[in-house]
Amino acid sequence: MPVNLQKGQKVSLTKGNPGLSKVVVGLGWDVNQFDTGGAFDLDAAAFLLGENGKTAASSDFVFYGNLTHPSGSVQHMGDNLTGAGDGDDEQIKVDLSKVPASISKIAFTVTIYEAEQRRQNFGQVNNAFIRVYNEETGEEMVRYDLGEDFSIETAAVFGELYRNNGEWKFNAIGCGYQGGLAALCANYGVEVE
Repeated sequence: MPVNLQKGQKVSLTKGNPGLSKVVVGLGWDVNQFDTGGAFDLDAAAFLLGENGKTAASSDFVFYGNLTHPSGSVQHMGDNLTGAGDGDDEQIKVDLSKVPASISKIAFTVTIYEAEQRRQNFGQVNNAFIRVYNEETGEEMVRYDLGEDFSIETAAVFGELYRNNGEWKFNAIGCGYQGGLAALCANYGVEVE
C-alpha cells in the first residue's frame, strides 16, 4: 500500500526496505479540455544536486536531451510528447547504489515545452502526480498528487529524493515556477545556451 503524501511531507524509502537500490520515479498528468491551439508537451527531468543545492556540471541535469547521468545512476526513459492515456507519462529510473557520494539530492521537475509560444501553463494541467516504485517488485512506495491548482506557472518541482543519515528519503515539494525550464536551470545552477 503506497503512502499518499501531502505537500511538504517526507518519508523514508530505504528504512523499511533494506537493500532497496532500484526505484522508478513515474510522473503523470492529464491536459484540460481547453483548446490552446496547440498540443501540450510536458517534460520530466532530474537535477542531481550537491549539498549546496546546485548541480556541479551540466551532465547533472538528466532530461530528454541527456537521457543518462555519467554515473549510470539516473536514466530518463524517454520523452512522451502528448501525455495521453493513464498511468505514468514519463519515467526516470534511479539506481540509489550508483548515485555519486557528492550528490545529496535529486529533484524531479516537469516543464511545459514552448509554454510561452503555445500560451500554456500548469493551470491547464489536471491530475499531475509523482510516484516512486520499487523497480524489482513493482510495488508503489509513495505517491504525491499535486492537488493545488497552479495558474500561470510553466515549470514545477514535483518532489525530490535525498540522503539523510544513510537513508534515502522522498520529499513532496509541489512548487511552481514562472519562466519554464530556464528558471529551473537558473535555480539549480545549470548553464543554458
